[in-house]
Amino acid sequence: MSKYTWKDKIKAIGPGAVITASFIGPGTVASCTRAGADFGYALLWTVLFSTIATIVLQEMSARLGIVTQNGLGEAIANTFENSKLKKISIWLVGISIVSGCAAYIAGDLAGTALGLSTLIEVKTNILAPIIGVVVLWLVYKGSFKMLERLLTILVALMAIIFVTTMIITKPNLSEVFSGTFIPTVPEGSIFMVIAIIGTTIVPYNFFIHTASAKNTWKNPDELELSKWDIYFSISTGGLITAAILITSAVMMRGVMVKTAADLAIQLELLLGKYAKYCLSLGILAAGLSSAIATPLGASYTLAGLFGWKYDNSDNRFKITNIIIVLMGILGSGTGFNPISLILFSQILNGIILPVVVIYLVYSTSQKKLLGEYRNNKIQSTIGWIVAIISLILGGSSLISAMKNITSIFS
Repeated sequence: MSKYTWKDKIKAIGPGAVITASFIGPGTVASCTRAGADFGYALLWTVLFSTIATIVLQEMSARLGIVTQNGLGEAIANTFENSKLKKISIWLVGISIVSGCAAYIAGDLAGTALGLSTLIEVKTNILAPIIGVVVLWLVYKGSFKMLERLLTILVALMAIIFVTTMIITKPNLSEVFSGTFIPTVPEGSIFMVIAIIGTTIVPYNFFIHTASAKNTWKNPDELELSKWDIYFSISTGGLITAAILITSAVMMRGVMVKTAADLAIQLELLLGKYAKYCLSLGILAAGLSSAIATPLGASYTLAGLFGWKYDNSDNRFKITNIIIVLMGILGSGTGFNPISLILFSQILNGIILPVVVIYLVYSTSQKKLLGEYRNNKIQSTIGWIVAIISLILGGSSLISAMKNITSIFS
């Protein structure tokens, strides 16, 4: 019998919603729309796998933060007693996360501009830097609690738009079931598989979650509230992700997705001339939510690894936020096709993922770190399975990318 009421659980929604807001970005819209258009319902299993894996891994992250009152960065830095191994771990994780965040925010800004450009008809490479300045101001001036509330609102808005659209399209339920529970990898779909996984299981989100969880809850007795927050918020994110893919499979099968106008095709039969406005609003919400979280992910990571304070009172934390957003502004202003830039960032993220997952699962399995709250056998097994699958997919993606790098930006 839970000692917490439903009111307590609803109030607990926050850190998990930030994670959902982070991974439901333009990358999710772009990759799932393209997956549905190219492969129908066949890749729905990747959404289910990614959602379950995200719940398991984010629960580890939050538990680590609540029990130890430290971030994942500190855990990684303190896991190994050997000084050389410790330095290698710190720099490997730090460089991986920062490079991933730089690529990610470029895709976020490009995707946000993609949605807004449909409304005001200004080129994305002009809008993206402007949006970047807005994001920079929000991250620089806003408190985490204020950003948490804003991101929760954006998640609710996305859920309303995308899930309602899916319901209206009346998808074939037997095919949805088959695509969800019978894993297949159609020819030519490996990039899309890694993109969907990379846009859902986001490495820097582990660092954000440990930091936000330890700031929200101070006692292991409150782990139940954290779990409720994670289960509800991330399941909602999985539903939104599936809704985008399913809607695309129904409305866009065989359509080449390159622009915002292409993405809006899936809504035209339902909403007519208002389709592009609804989708643009969804993409705008997705882009802002993800772009706000991305620089925080880099800052929280480096703060934990190098012993900084977890807020803007530490100039190093503040400067990291600024640098990541500026890198995103430069990357998104290059004029590359926004959809290609978004997908490339997801692929890079998927390659980085196994590195961070291995450190997370190893750290949260240590009795000296978490005591009785360390991973049980089921959690450890699922964590290592995710790490192995991510390693295989990431390796395959890297090999394919090296052979076809020019086609990603075509």
